[in-house]
Amino acid sequence: MSHDIQAMAFQALKDLERVFAALSRDTGERLCAEILRARRIACYGVGREGLMMKALCMRLMHLGLEAHVVGDMTTPPISSGDLLLISAGPGEFSTVLALMSVAHDAGARITVVTAQPEGLAARQADVVIHLPAQTMAHDLKAGTSILPMGSLYEAAQLIFFDLISIMLRTQTGQSPEEMRERHTNLE
Repeated sequence: MSHDIQAMAFQALKDLERVFAALSRDTGERLCAEILRARRIACYGVGREGLMMKALCMRLMHLGLEAHVVGDMTTPPISSGDLLLISAGPGEFSTVLALMSVAHDAGARITVVTAQPEGLAARQADVVIHLPAQTMAHDLKAGTSILPMGSLYEAAQLIFFDLISIMLRTQTGQSPEEMRERHTNLE
């Protein structure tokens, strides 16, 4: 069986277009406001969502913000004035809920990025960022994306987070060159 890679790619792009067409217009501004009000940002997600959260954390560092990936040895303790920025696409994960409990007890704010705004993680968050995309919570239903499992959600995260970094760059009065200067030279 052969596949037409271009046709598949165009279908995947249409799937992404539907996600962003359904995105609430104030979503980006709400996330930017939470990030900018935080003293420090701790980012977390599991699996491929975790990779997208690491990508966001890297962009936040490029913006000069104090951002860390939960689980790295150099991540400081979370406390009042900090933000736990967490991904729970399908609505909940046991590790996400446990970290949210720690952050809550420490007095930090919690923002959850999710495709399931009524999920358990969202109900326990201060702010919910709804990315209306397919995750593994509903990837076997009719009318699903051409992309497997949670890939549509993860691809939407990558694009959304880079758009957020552009918005933050503008709001903080930085240039692309200033962001680039913070990129590692240890590669």
